[in-house]
Amino acid sequence: MAQTELREAFFTPSGEELVPAPHARGPWAANMLHGRLLGGLLARAVEREHTEPSLHVTRLTVDLFRNTPLVPVRVETTRVRDGRRIRVVDATVLTADGPVARASAVLLRRSEQPAGEVPTTPAWDARNPDQLGPSPWANGSGWRTPWDTWLLDDDGVPTDRWLNTARRRVWLRETHELVAGEPISPLVRVALAGDFASPLAHFGDAGLQFINGDYTLTLSRLPLSDAIGVESDGHLSDDGIAVGHCIMHDTSGPIGYCAVTAVANPNSLTGRS
Repeated sequence: MAQTELREAFFTPSGEELVPAPHARGPWAANMLHGRLLGGLLARAVEREHTEPSLHVTRLTVDLFRNTPLVPVRVETTRVRDGRRIRVVDATVLTADGPVARASAVLLRRSEQPAGEVPTTPAWDARNPDQLGPSPWANGSGWRTPWDTWLLDDDGVPTDRWLNTARRRVWLRETHELVAGEPISPLVRVALAGDFASPLAHFGDAGLQFINGDYTLTLSRLPLSDAIGVESDGHLSDDGIAVGHCIMHDTSGPIGYCAVTAVANPNSLTGRS
């Protein structure tokens, strides 16, 4: 798959801080930083400060517990445990007013794959983005994703019709650098995509009426392509609390899962029916 040339970054380094650009905003408010970018920054810090070739980031839990305005942020990390086969890392995004998001990462040491067969999640039959044409996605709220999105209908054809109760599949591809001058690593790429599990799992025939407070990626391997596939695989909700999970793919097949929790939000996002 051809690599996408990335446009203006979401963040520019300034000393120990990262300064957000205007297009780093999310869909819920014009002055609110998009939660997926906090997840990307947390994954970036874990990777830069705590990974090594034999260790794989197997789980990344991102907690999004505070609305974050478009202000400079910094990321701090702590190594909680360093064992023979496991490393555990905590990371926190902070502004001048304190913590706004955090992550817990579990890194496991790679080894020889055991013999035998285990029932596995099958690859999906979706065509790759290079075969789908330009991204047709549009949002009724007037906010457009600053990345490419291909929502697929039941026949695998790109559509912008979100208002239904069908299980959804999307391809996502980044179009902006996360931090100026830095390529997006496979870990950061899938961490950015993980936040999209919430709208994919929780969007219904009345729009997106839940906002997520976290997401947890569990990965058997890192993506090999610049496009990340997300496939909704379950939603439950009651009393304004929702949980959901999705299967994560690259163009070679499934790579892991993403689970999300969310709370009812009165300012729902809508899309075309």
